[in-house]
Amino acid sequence: MRFLYQILTAVAVVSLVAGACKKGSTKAEMRRLPEGLKVGVATAAFQIEGGWNASDKSPSIWDTYSHTPGLIKDGTDGNDTCKSYEYYQRDIKMLKFLGVDFYRFSISWPRVLPSGFANKISKDGIGYYSKLVDELLANGIEPVVTMYHWDLPQSLQDLGGWANPLIADWFEDYARVLYDALGDRVKTWITLNEPKQFLIFGYGMNRFAPNIVSPGIGDYIAVKNALMAHARAWHLYDKEYRETQKGTIGITIATDFREGASDSPADIEAGKLAMDFEVGFYSDPIFSSTGDFPERMVKRIAEKSAEQGFPRSRLPELSQEEIEFIKGTSDFFGFNHYSTKFYSPDKYTNGTFAVPSYEDDIGAVADYGGYELAPMIHTTKIPKGIRKALNWVKDKYNNPRVMITENGYGNFGGDDDLDRIDYYRAYIDAILDAIEVDGCNVETYTAWSLMDNFEWDSGLKAKFGLFEVDFEDDKRTRKARLSALWYKDLIANRALDPAEPKFEEILF
Repeated sequence: MRFLYQILTAVAVVSLVAGACKKGSTKAEMRRLPEGLKVGVATAAFQIEGGWNASDKSPSIWDTYSHTPGLIKDGTDGNDTCKSYEYYQRDIKMLKFLGVDFYRFSISWPRVLPSGFANKISKDGIGYYSKLVDELLANGIEPVVTMYHWDLPQSLQDLGGWANPLIADWFEDYARVLYDALGDRVKTWITLNEPKQFLIFGYGMNRFAPNIVSPGIGDYIAVKNALMAHARAWHLYDKEYRETQKGTIGITIATDFREGASDSPADIEAGKLAMDFEVGFYSDPIFSSTGDFPERMVKRIAEKSAEQGFPRSRLPELSQEEIEFIKGTSDFFGFNHYSTKFYSPDKYTNGTFAVPSYEDDIGAVADYGGYELAPMIHTTKIPKGIRKALNWVKDKYNNPRVMITENGYGNFGGDDDLDRIDYYRAYIDAILDAIEVDGCNVETYTAWSLMDNFEWDSGLKAKFGLFEVDFEDDKRTRKARLSALWYKDLIANRALDPAEPKFEEILF
């Protein structure tokens, strides 16, 4: 059945394009990208660089985590991954082949500051990123740089990591090093990537590094400290660098959509509460007019904490001074999105989740609403969700500038890439509706990911790449998938449904 579907899909696409060529295209067939919408791709340092102990680089928490037996699903580690520390020039050739406007990549904190502190700056480490930036610019590709994409120096984790309030000092020092070294050429900075994922999964669950399982307590402490660290880096740039370097700086928040499983009042309320936990926890303090954590969430955690016998709420309070310091500290809303979940409190029973915990505080059970599940379940295709999420941001925060910094589809490889193309086509179409019909202020679209990489706790088995990577080859040969050719045509033609490309074996 699946094989038949693939054939019919391919025939339908060819028929649409052929019809457009004969009769003139319609909006559905050849939808144009808005003028000014920049299109790019993204990666992250730990996921592609390898070179885990090259030069004077020190271990990160993900080195430690992936070296611990049993934690990575396929038993692999991040020691080599795509070897981009060695072969980054091939990555640039791939970017040039695609024709992207920009490349979003991240910097490895322990590669630049081997001790974790700014007392020693690695000449080789900062030199690697300086060369990467120079070669991107020489090829007409804008660098978009994420300062922190989850690979905290292990030396800082040994001191408490994001649960230590001094992390705000350490992160500000690290940011200064980057501004000084690269800010003359880098004009778009992202401080933190997806606070929920590295804080809730890392400090409240045994899913991500650093594997500090303190649900509903340690993870909430870490969230407050991360917001303060982000704000420190933003204020530093705003006061000391913006006038001369003339760049922008913001934060990226995972903005998967959450809504009720039905139209019942209880489900609707559960969906709103889940959205506060999923997104508002990190975005309200920065983007709302009042600052602070979402009121609904604050009330819920306080009530649950009291029921559980805690003398005060497990959610750390933000002082009025801290609220004002964090509020407004982003020049754009960095927006990552993969799928949508549907919540119902009726399915929740005592014992479903640990008490206390993030999930228990929400007090509802979620699923993907009967949609066909993707191989990587969190990329299940529900395109209407991204339009709803963009409108949620628009309506809640007075339509800020939005940079879509990640969107993509995960499977386990193989020759079939039609599902990935179908995902991208459907999601970009929904984004265009959000822009053209709803008036959402979207400035960029970023595909995740340039190539297959080390996909965190899934290891090398999960495949998100436009380019396939041969991890058995010592040179990590990259091969363009059909989705890479489709994305290349999308960018070249500035149209959503250009002709389906013919497959060519293109190696890098």
